[in-house]
Order: sequence, then structure tokens, then C-alpha cells
Amino acid sequence: MRTRGLRGRLAADERIGAGNVLARVLAHGADPDGPGLTFDTPVDGHPAEHPLTLAQLDERVAARAAWLHERGVKPRDPVAVWATAAADMVLSYLALTRLGAIPALMNGKLRPEIAAEYIRRLRGVAVLADDAHRALLAGYDVGVPLIGTPGQAGTGDPAAAPAHYQHHPDDPIVITHTSGTTGVPKAVLHSHASLFAATRHLLTMPQAQGTSRILNALPAPHTATVLMVNQALGNRAEMFLLSEQGGDRVLDAIQRWRPDGVFGFSVTWAELARFDLSGYDLDSVRLWFNTGDCSHEPHVRRLVAVGSRDVMTRDGITQVPGSVFIDGLGSSEMGHSMFHITHRADTDRYGRCIGRPYRFTKVAVLDENGEPVPTGEVGWLGIDSPSLFRGYWNDSVTTYRFRRRGWYLTGDLVYADADGRYYHLDRAVDSVDAGDGRRFYTALSEERVLAACPDVTDCTVVIVRQPDGVVTDVLLELAAGADEAEDRTERVRAALGPDVGATLRRVVPVRSADIPVTVTGKVRKVALRERYLSEAPS
Repeated sequence: MRTRGLRGRLAADERIGAGNVLARVLAHGADPDGPGLTFDTPVDGHPAEHPLTLAQLDERVAARAAWLHERGVKPRDPVAVWATAAADMVLSYLALTRLGAIPALMNGKLRPEIAAEYIRRLRGVAVLADDAHRALLAGYDVGVPLIGTPGQAGTGDPAAAPAHYQHHPDDPIVITHTSGTTGVPKAVLHSHASLFAATRHLLTMPQAQGTSRILNALPAPHTATVLMVNQALGNRAEMFLLSEQGGDRVLDAIQRWRPDGVFGFSVTWAELARFDLSGYDLDSVRLWFNTGDCSHEPHVRRLVAVGSRDVMTRDGITQVPGSVFIDGLGSSEMGHSMFHITHRADTDRYGRCIGRPYRFTKVAVLDENGEPVPTGEVGWLGIDSPSLFRGYWNDSVTTYRFRRRGWYLTGDLVYADADGRYYHLDRAVDSVDAGDGRRFYTALSEERVLAACPDVTDCTVVIVRQPDGVVTDVLLELAAGADEAEDRTERVRAALGPDVGATLRRVVPVRSADIPVTVTGKVRKVALRERYLSEAPS
């Protein structure tokens, strides 16, 4: 069966959604011997990196569904899943949704006391946890039974699996969680329809170069991985899922598995930028796809300088050096990146540009009252999209706090130019009102410092208003071989510009391990403000 025809049928299928993509792909006649998924750990007797066919994937999911069903898991039952391996997360998700249950996928790096409180707040029916995380929960009252490990679930009898649950578009389909920058993460709920809305749109478009053999370097419990698994199944693409997303692991996987596309978060690209990429075989990569926070220019430029891509010439399709980087801005709540911009080595539109919105969404730049602001003026990003989450599980207060006049407020500060392109300046909580109509932006400041300091691989800018005025600390992660003793203060001050530069208190060389981050790698600037800006100047 031709993939193009299958993609069109899937896009037009009113029954398909995020909870039954595997079943509907098979129902539409996809080759059972075609690609399923590949994991970096063993799966039910299959060795690590064994590519499961579509039929084998369906069988492994059915085995887990049967095991869970035997233990009383029913439609609409929330079940927490806490593990490290991507296989445990993805196969549990597929099995629970096959039953009509609601998997609550938890990042394996959560602290145990946070994880226990998160599980209690879910008010679910059970927990699936691997051995390491079962041990971490020992001594905590999570309010529900730990019914087994994801590996044990794989011992079920596939033939005993109940019939597929028939989802309604509004059925809750998965709970993922935010990064938890300030404590217990928020539980993000998506429906059968909402988490497939972007995928349905993409299936109506020509399949992009670099999406046939994908290395998934996104955290396995994240909304983004659920999205990408469903997209890969719909595109009939090969996908290799990593359980850990460190730069060395990603580079090793690229060289061994030779993907044409690598999907990840901005933190992964920042880690790759620490390596001399010319020393690695990255020629297979056509596409780097970023979601979540948008990426910094120097990191993007290092990536598009390697790899290769196909271009159309008078002589036909020709392979040329240099890859493509698709950037944007997304979050668990958005359900997909809301914007897209394509970078190549010969393009030069940066400055925190996140591009234009996807056609399936509506966006606005709003003032504090929810009214649109003029073009070029900074405001709050508002989203109205069929891909939006349905709310925060068991937390309607927070759900409605982020709604204004029909818009979901993402917490980002942006502006639009006259050509309809959008620019991301900062998270609102990390920016500072400096008075006199001025606002200082940490993310924009980091972009400027990185562009001005080629011997810096990453940086974090922390800006805080104190009783005697605004102060700024800049934390620099230096490239290998860079002079740690060099005073970069004036270079950094000039990059920050006159307003922010006038508030510069100190420039501090740091190691990456010194920067507190969330379970998905986002910098915890709240913790940094407490650590650095409560000290007396040195």
C-alpha cells in the first residue's frame, strides 16, 4: 500500500485519534511487517535496538492490555506510570489507551517526595513503576496500589486482550506533566481529539524530508513523544526512541542508527554544541526538529553546518552539505509547536524569531486585559487551537487562571512583526519590569551573549529587581579550551545592550552541573535567583 494514500485516509478518518493510531493504521491496511518502533532497551525477549514490526508492536501492546485488564483496569481509570526506559513509557501508554484508561506518564527524574505527592493528587487507581522507582516510593503513601512493573505487564497473553475501546473525541487520553520549575508539576490532560489535531493536519501535507527514519531524543514521558510516536506510525516511518537524551548518547545513536531526522528539545541542541561536531559522522541527518522552548542561534548554526539534505536542481534531486533545523515554540499544554521557522546555513533570520503559526492554530499578542496589542508591541502570547490541552487534571483553579477572553495564555512574552512573524523574548516569570516602561528579558539577553561570545557554549542570565534597583548576573558555560581566567565582563555588557548592561553585577564562569534544572532540562531560574542574587557582590 502506498504511504501517501494511507496518510490521506488516516487524515480523513473520523474515528482516529491519539488513543487508537496503532489500531487504525492496521485497520487501513498498513503492512504488518512494516516499521513499528525501535527501543534502546530489551522488550519482552527482543534485544535492545531490535526494530519491532507493526504486528510485533501490536502484539506487545495487546499483551500489556490483557495483563492490565486482568488486574481490573477499566476505561477512564487513571494509572500512573513511573519508569526510565522509553519502551516502558510508550508501550504502557499504548496499552492503557487501548483499554480506554488514562495513562499518567511521569518523568523518571522526579524526586520521590514530589512523585508521591503527584500520584496522590492524580486520585487514580494504580501505579505501574519499574523496580528502581518502586524502591524510591517505598515508605510513601501514594493512596493507590503499585500493581507491578511495565516489564511484568509484558507477560500477558495477547490473545486475552479485550476489544479496543471505542473512543469519543472528548475522551481523556493521557496525562503528562510540566517541568515543575517551582514544585509539584502541573498535570496536563489531553483528549483523543486534541492530541491528534496537529497530526491530522500534518498528514494532509506532503511528508517532510527527514521524517522517514527518526531518532527520538525527546523525554519519553513528555507530550511531545506521544505526538511523535503517533506521527511516525501515521507516516509509516521508522523511529528509534532513546531513554536518555544526553549529548553523547544522541551523537552515538546518530552514528550507529543513521537517522535522517533527529527530534529533541533545545537543551539537547545546547549539549550537542559542546562537542566538535566535525569529528562525528552526522551525514545522514537531513532535519533537526526542535519543540518546547525555541533554540539559540549559535546552537542552531552548529547543527545546520553538518549533515546533508536533498535539493531540486535542473539536473534533478541533488544531495548537498548542510542540514535543516525547524524551530518553533511549544509546550505540553499547546499539544504541538504553535510556530515554525526553517533554518539552513544560508539563512539569517534569528533574534529569537519563532516564525509563523501553523495553519491549524490561531495566535494573538495580548495586553494584561486580554486585548490585542499593535504590531511590534510586546505582549502575552494567547493561543486558540484544537490541539490545546483540556485542562489541568484535578485543578480547575489553575486551568481557568490561564484563560482570558477565549485565549489560553502560555506565559510567554512575544511580539509580531509586519510580515506576520513572531519573536519570543522570555517567559514572563523570568523577565523583570524595570520601570519607566522598560522590561528586561533573560532569554533575549542569553541569545545576545551567546552570539557575541563564540568561546561560550551556553549561558544563563538571571535578572532580579531588588530594593535598590535591578541587578543582573550572567553565568557562562565555556567551551573546551577557553580561558577561564579571562575577564569577559565588558564583552558581555556590550552584548546585553545599554539598559541591561547597566545592571550587570557579575559574570560567573560555571559548569553545566552547577546549573539547577528541571526533569526535562529547563533551567530553574527561581533557584538561581535565590542562590546568586541573595549574596553580596563579590
